[in-house]
Amino acid sequence: MEYSLETSKRKEELLRTMYNLQVKSGNTLQKTSPLLNCHRGMGMVTMQHVNHLSQKASQICQDLENIENLVRFRQNQLMYKIANPGGDSSNGLSGIHCCRDGTIYIVSVSSPWVHVLNRSGQIFQSLHCVQNQGRSKEPFLPEDVTLTRTGMVAVTDMVGGVIRIFNPHSKFSEGEWIKIGKIVCPRGIGVDPSGKLLVTDYTEGKVHIFAIDHTFKLLNVQTITGLRGPRYICSTYDGGIVVSEECDDVKVYGSNLKLMYSLSTKYCHKFGNPAGMCVDTEGNIMVVDEQKRNVMLFPKCGSPVCIVSAGLKKPTTLACSSYGLVFVMDTGDNCIKVFKYRVTPHYGSAKIGPSSYRPHIMPKEKDG
Repeated sequence: MEYSLETSKRKEELLRTMYNLQVKSGNTLQKTSPLLNCHRGMGMVTMQHVNHLSQKASQICQDLENIENLVRFRQNQLMYKIANPGGDSSNGLSGIHCCRDGTIYIVSVSSPWVHVLNRSGQIFQSLHCVQNQGRSKEPFLPEDVTLTRTGMVAVTDMVGGVIRIFNPHSKFSEGEWIKIGKIVCPRGIGVDPSGKLLVTDYTEGKVHIFAIDHTFKLLNVQTITGLRGPRYICSTYDGGIVVSEECDDVKVYGSNLKLMYSLSTKYCHKFGNPAGMCVDTEGNIMVVDEQKRNVMLFPKCGSPVCIVSAGLKKPTTLACSSYGLVFVMDTGDNCIKVFKYRVTPHYGSAKIGPSSYRPHIMPKEKDG
């Protein structure tokens, strides 16, 4: 009861403060606007007064944006955990992708499978990662996972130095993994709103952007260079690209592939070891810091917000859903931890991105 009463008092004080600001600014504008528009001069108002007011107003706007974010977002609200689909003996969780409907795709560098989970974390489909070698089949270990614009599963294969896309319409009844491209060290993978694949080349410090046609041929290949150990990659809904650099920074590129800014510079934030990140449909960028063991949210307006500050042992990557949830891979606990990071999502008017597509995959074969 005391907590509820105290919370109510704080809410009333906050609302009263914002209301007073609104009323006072509205009254001042109503009185001074006719004078400034219809009379010469500014009375006794000097440029110093204007600059002082401008700085104060800018700070108040920043404070209000921060208050709005702190009200909307939540911290350390763990909803549930998803066990590693590879079993207790498996580790090395490395890649996760979440569709708009909440379907989750998970890969591990120690298991040749792509597991497909429903919103509750239950496996309902799986793809075996094997390549045809004549009459035999050799497994490969996927590093990261995403979906193509047509809904097919695409993964990076660091050992093979290629991208592999599952083609359910191949001559083989169970489908086939098609390898495309030749990249020195492909690590992270994503898809932009136009359907182009985004792939990081870790050792070469590059990002490769390309489209693929119906025959899996690469089209319009473009490259971003000058990165230091690029790990994970994702796109924004306006066509931009976000890339994490190991032990360095997170960089944001525009749709023209020109560097716009880094998160550390724009938000005055110091990373430890930024790893996986994702962007929700409002443009908020979330980054998991492997060294600091937290998840930071960088809003379009306002200061960074720490949405997970405790309960992580060795987080590596993450994905977010349209239900206000963030899925954090914690290799230290060999599981995926699901946190609620915001309240009452209002994504109804948001643009539908490529992740809204469902994949064309085959059911997992039964043993025997």
